[in-house]
Amino acid sequence: MKILVIDDNDIYRTLVQTTLTSAGHEVLTASNGNEAFARITAGDARMVVSDWEMPGFSGPELCSKVRSEDLPNYIYFILVSGHDQPEERVAGLAAGADDFIAKPFNPAELIERVRAGERILAMETRDVAIFAMAKLAESRDPETGAHLERVRSYCRVLAQELSGVKKFSDQVDGEFIRLIYLTSPLHDIGKVGIPDCVLLNPGRLNDREFEIMKTHAMLGAETLDAALRTFPGVKFLQMGREIAATHHERWNGKGYPAGLSGENIPLCGRIVALADVYDALTSKRVYKNAFSHDIAKSTIIKDSGEHFDPDVVAAFLRVENRFLEIRDRHAEPLAIAA
Repeated sequence: MKILVIDDNDIYRTLVQTTLTSAGHEVLTASNGNEAFARITAGDARMVVSDWEMPGFSGPELCSKVRSEDLPNYIYFILVSGHDQPEERVAGLAAGADDFIAKPFNPAELIERVRAGERILAMETRDVAIFAMAKLAESRDPETGAHLERVRSYCRVLAQELSGVKKFSDQVDGEFIRLIYLTSPLHDIGKVGIPDCVLLNPGRLNDREFEIMKTHAMLGAETLDAALRTFPGVKFLQMGREIAATHHERWNGKGYPAGLSGENIPLCGRIVALADVYDALTSKRVYKNAFSHDIAKSTIIKDSGEHFDPDVVAAFLRVENRFLEIRDRHAEPLAIAA
């Protein structure tokens, strides 16, 4: 795993680099935030050790900018500060930092903090396993393409936007954003229990078939309930269960399986509902062409307060350009014009 060391002071940068290299780590360096951001977004490093005060933008500003990006892997961020005051730590945590170390640093402490970060990043093997499980369930449907990749990215963008809304600031933090990105691919895991004659039907479902298809929400929830009984209190299982059970509920109470309405629907379910519908509208299926972004947008606006949480719709409208970027990155056949 490569570590990116960022400091505009040549002496400190070299000292950190030498310390980590001597401990067996592969180290890259940058002298300012702009250079570092380019290296991080290019995928050059998984861990960052950054000075707090730098020309261009500061270490916390760099961290916040990285957290706002739709990166494929988590970047572990250690901030190095010459002040180490409580208010500084609060500001760093708010920017998304994972750990801190004070200047002048103890080399042994720096090495151990990096090792702690490596243990955290090693937990991504769990994340890979969750996504692989979701992909296995999805593989029964040959039409879904990059559906899971798009939906989880849409969910992360929506959650990031809602984190800046006062109404949601206590609920949507860095952990919520990370968890919804991790667990939203489990939304349709219950489809493993749907018979092939229904799941693989190439046309529109009749009423009986649709009732069978609707059971996938509770099948998914029951599957994750079984895991929760063995591992109670595990947050990613809890959110995954809520998403599986509620992503087809509607704001007006006319969804399924429980007919929940308004804020009785967990926020994660309300976010996934919009992301899932947007992707369904803008993706090609045997029975329909892919609709353009403008048609999907109009449909979502029309269903604000009916199908969708108005606050989630408002967030979608503020970040629609990022939805387009994600859709283009995982492109389907060309959409029909609006």
